[in-house]
Amino acid sequence: MAAMNEDVWPALPYDEWKDTYATLHMWSQVIGKVAVVLAPPVNHSWGVSLQVTARGLSTRPLPHGSRSFTMAFDFIDHQLVVDTSDGHRRVLPLKPRTVADFYSDVMAMLQEMALPVKIWPMPVEIPSPVRFDEDTAHHSYDPEFANRFWRILVQIDRVFTEARTAFVGKCSPVQFFWGSFDLAVTRFSGRPAPPRDGPAFMREAYSHE
Repeated sequence: MAAMNEDVWPALPYDEWKDTYATLHMWSQVIGKVAVVLAPPVNHSWGVSLQVTARGLSTRPLPHGSRSFTMAFDFIDHQLVVDTSDGHRRVLPLKPRTVADFYSDVMAMLQEMALPVKIWPMPVEIPSPVRFDEDTAHHSYDPEFANRFWRILVQIDRVFTEARTAFVGKCSPVQFFWGSFDLAVTRFSGRPAPPRDGPAFMREAYSHE
């Protein structure tokens, strides 16, 4: 039983995975900001969050002219995968590299796939942010801990989805927010919530109870 629990809920000791976490957090923000530019403005930022998949984390389909594409972290084969609606695929290996190099490589790959996009290269929801193109401090990637992190998300996604099914009111999808780097599902009573401080996207996200 202990072995089964370890397989389903693998250990993720913070001291051992924190450097990979910090780097992956910034990498996920690069991908999330591509979605911010291209995704339709679905309420409460639901269109720009990532989804848990059978292999990792993915954007929803992003429109680009007459085409659409997805960007997905594959934590089994450890690569960033870009798939287009006209059948093209490119991959970028996930390995130790600086955030600056990851940002540059992702932008170049999209340009080569005729999917150019310009994003605001400043991380959000963290203290003392450093521009992606200047961040050489974060450069760690341990595939074992990245895989464990994703496997834990898979189990939480199952729990959240099951808990969501009995609620007939307005409810968010189960989604991964790359700004705060967490998985969430939200139920709404429908009543307006008291106004709150913060950026416009956050005020809108908490507009209702």
